[in-house]
Amino acid sequence: MRHRADEPGDGSRRAELTSCRLVWQRCVAGGADRRRHGVTLLTKRTIFFAAMLVGAFGAAAPVLAHPHVWVDAKAELVFDGKGEITAVRNIWRFDDAYSAFASQGLDTNGDGKLSTDELKPLADINVESLKDYAYFTFITGAGGEDIDFDKPTEYWLQDDGGHLILFFTLPTKAPVKAAGKIRLEIYDPTFFVAFRMIDDKDGPIVLDGAPAACAAKAFRPPDMDPAAAAALAAVPADQRNLPPALQLLADDQTNGADIACP
Repeated sequence: MRHRADEPGDGSRRAELTSCRLVWQRCVAGGADRRRHGVTLLTKRTIFFAAMLVGAFGAAAPVLAHPHVWVDAKAELVFDGKGEITAVRNIWRFDDAYSAFASQGLDTNGDGKLSTDELKPLADINVESLKDYAYFTFITGAGGEDIDFDKPTEYWLQDDGGHLILFFTLPTKAPVKAAGKIRLEIYDPTFFVAFRMIDDKDGPIVLDGAPAACAAKAFRPPDMDPAAAAALAAVPADQRNLPPALQLLADDQTNGADIACP
């Protein structure tokens, strides 16, 4: 799998995430419509994030995008006592450049550390803005229907040695019957943010409270050839939507899992 040259390899990434892997209670806690193809949302929040991400990579250099932010992701599907899916818990670890820029000026007590309280304003902005993009989290039911989500019920940001990690729980609007094949996808349809599922001994997808016979088979995007990557990188950071030909390339960059329950 392709990753940024200045980022650590898979082994160190897995190790850094292990301390906060998806056994949710072990992690340190602090306080719409989905358009999979041709996202047309260009809101004030979009402009804000575009400006912020440009700054993260330095305005003096040519601005390349798509992707412009890299996220290592893990997810947990939460089941109720009836064996139905009720929520997705996400853990997203942002790349070092984004983390450094986004957290500037947030160490309010000057101790050289970022507490969950100091990061709360940024967490609020992140979660509020993510709703415009369906939280980059999609579930397709056994009958092919799109599953809707409510607002996150709990969320926080945590500093992990120079990388920000966003934790948030995304409840479904109604319990989802798990019989048959369910698909969970975590990705940005415009490839402005590049997600990659990170593995550890629990796997990239954890089923919390699922019936014993349920199983998840994770999938990751294929490697992108250099020509396609160069074409996407040439799209300006302030252009959220992709041309049709490039959108087809971005559509392949999905992460997630197929969940099968009897």
